[in-house]
Amino acid sequence: ISCKQLLLYLKKTACKMGIDLKAGGRRTGHKSSTKVVKTANPYNKLLIKLYKFLARRTDSKFCATVVKRLHMSKVNQPPIGLNRLAKYMTNKDGKTAVIVGKVTDDVRMMECPKMSVCALAFTENARKRIEAAGGECLTFDQLALRAPKGTNTVLLRGPKSRAALAHFGHSTSVANPHTHDGVKPYVRSNGRKFERARGRRSNCGFKI
Repeated sequence: ISCKQLLLYLKKTACKMGIDLKAGGRRTGHKSSTKVVKTANPYNKLLIKLYKFLARRTDSKFCATVVKRLHMSKVNQPPIGLNRLAKYMTNKDGKTAVIVGKVTDDVRMMECPKMSVCALAFTENARKRIEAAGGECLTFDQLALRAPKGTNTVLLRGPKSRAALAHFGHSTSVANPHTHDGVKPYVRSNGRKFERARGRRSNCGFKI
């Protein structure tokens, strides 16, 4: 059988055959992370079940957002400090701050205001300071009983800045003079002998 005849046969039977998984039939990068619960924490698993149910039955955008954030990895659930939390909650009396992450203490803040805070976790000192100021520390199941639709709540997130982010970059082409701007290389030293070859000399690839 010739190659041409084989191709014609394959074209005719294409509708009956399955797709070749290795040669481009895979849809990589499209799988939703919310379909599979990745956490091993039983408390978080129950929270996902609870807020998934609430999001479906109440059509609450708050609950849907909480579910989405509960599914996130630890890097995408950054902690928030008390000082930042207090700043976001100024002039929001009677409202509950909701953080899908951890609340940490901030020693630079002298006085902690009275706040109602719901979070996945609190550090020991953060909890002490919030309660000493007359505030309260809630869990998400307590919040679900109090405000199933998220009424009178302020949904907050901590800053995502990490030391590793300084090393990320190179989003444009190598020919672009701004490719390496603001990208911190992983170097042993800043001396004469380091980082001086390819990329730092025009006769070695390119120079920036």
